[in-house]
Amino acid sequence: MTRSKKLKLIAPLVIIIFVGAFAKHRLFDRVAQSGTLQSKQMDEISGIAASSINPNIYYVHNDSGDTSRFFAITPDGKLKTTIYFTGANNIYLGVRDCEDIAVGPGPSKGKSYVYIGDIGDNAGRWPYITIYRIREKKSWATDSLAHADTEPLYLKYPDGPKDAETLMLDPVEKLLCIVSKRKDTVSVYTTPLMYTAKDTVILTKRAQLFFPGFKPFKWITAGDISKDGKQILLKSYEKVYYWKRGPKEHIWETMLRKPDELHYKVEKQGEAIGFTPDGKAYYTTSEGVFAPIYYYETPE
Repeated sequence: MTRSKKLKLIAPLVIIIFVGAFAKHRLFDRVAQSGTLQSKQMDEISGIAASSINPNIYYVHNDSGDTSRFFAITPDGKLKTTIYFTGANNIYLGVRDCEDIAVGPGPSKGKSYVYIGDIGDNAGRWPYITIYRIREKKSWATDSLAHADTEPLYLKYPDGPKDAETLMLDPVEKLLCIVSKRKDTVSVYTTPLMYTAKDTVILTKRAQLFFPGFKPFKWITAGDISKDGKQILLKSYEKVYYWKRGPKEHIWETMLRKPDELHYKVEKQGEAIGFTPDGKAYYTTSEGVFAPIYYYETPE
C-alpha cells in the first residue's frame, strides 16, 4: 500500500477519534464548579462537611503543617470564619495531621458537633490518633474569627498504627467510622459516637475493602455519610464510590457490597468529599491555593 493511500485511511480514523474524544468531553466530562477556595490560608484542604445548623455553610480544614483550626465557607468558597480549636499541648501546632471532618449529633440532645480527625500517619508510627469534638455554633456563619474548646478522644487500632484520611459519622447507629488509606485492601474501623472527653478506646475492626487500580491512585482519601445515614461516599485520587444503605444494614455491611462509580473530575490532589445537608448532592475540593470546588448530584 502506498503512503498516500495509508494517509487516506488513517486521516478519517484520526478525525473520528478526535471527534469522539471531544464529544465525550462535552457530554460526559461536564461538571459544575460551584466556586473556588478564596483564601490562601486554605492551601491544603483535606476534608469538607456540611453544617447542621448554618444553611449554606461548609467546614473545611488543612492537613499536616497547619495549626489546630478549620474554616467555615460558603459553597462558592468564600471564607466566613476561621475557627481555632484547643489541640494537644505536647504537639507542635496542636495537631499532627488532620485528614477529615464530620458533623453530626453528640452528647447533648438536639445539638450539633464538629468532629476533626487527626488521623494521618504517613509512616504508620503513632501509638494513638485523636478525634476532636467541638460544639457547633450559629455565629460561625458570620464571625470572621472564633475560638473553640474541644473534647478529645484518643483511639488505637487493634492491629497496629496505620495511615487514614477518612472519618465518617453514622447517625443511625451512632458510630464514628475510619477507613484506612493505603495497601491493596483497606480496613473499616468503628467506635461509639458517645464518649467521655480524654477517653482512650481501641477501635473495632469491621471489614476489609478492595478497590481495583494502581497505587497510589487507588488509595482512599476521603468519605462521607449523608445526614440521614442512607448514603455513603468514599473517594480515591481518581474515583468516587457510592452506596445506598439497605434497611437495618450496618455501615460496613453496606460497603462490602459492590459500589457504584460516580462521575468525578480528577483534581490536583483531591482529598475532600462531603454531602449536601439533604443528601441530594455532594462537593469535592483539593489541595492547592485557590482550588476549585466541584458540585455533583447524587443518583436518584
